[in-house]
Amino acid sequence: MKTVTLHDKTFLLLLRAADIDRAIAGMAERMNRELRDARPLFLVILNGAFMFASDLIKQITVPGTQISFVKVASYSGTRSSGEVRELIGLNEDLAGRTVVILEDIIDTGRSMAHLLDHLRGKHPDRLLVATLFHKPAAAECHIPVDYCGFPLGNDFIVGRGLDYDGLGRNLPDLYVLNPTV
Repeated sequence: MKTVTLHDKTFLLLLRAADIDRAIAGMAERMNRELRDARPLFLVILNGAFMFASDLIKQITVPGTQISFVKVASYSGTRSSGEVRELIGLNEDLAGRTVVILEDIIDTGRSMAHLLDHLRGKHPDRLLVATLFHKPAAAECHIPVDYCGFPLGNDFIVGRGLDYDGLGRNLPDLYVLNPTV
């Protein structure tokens, strides 16, 4: 079994890069069909979604596609407050647009719920959520997920943009915390 060690923790291989790439290609194919007349704005949530967004956007063929990057400030110390205190970098007018939020993972859904509320106030025509990973068992808020790469259990994961104390975002595969160590 392939493992990686980050700081003081060992992680086991959960999903290979090739499987993740296939899921992203499937999402892109579906988006190309469903959004072909929408002139969508893809709103990438940094830091974690940068790898997912890069892999996905290269496969989007919809005319008029735009991409923007935002950072959501929702942390207090090392824990998420679950409230979006600040949305950094949103300069586009969303009124009447189809906005597709690209997120690396949705777990509790609290930050995404606050983000969706904030963005609804900017009057987009449609708000869609695309996430590479989704942890339904961790949900505290109902988030309508329009595009999902993989539903997962409620384990701690790293790789493909997700980190453990700053390490592991660069890993092309997805790893799960080894529960026996």
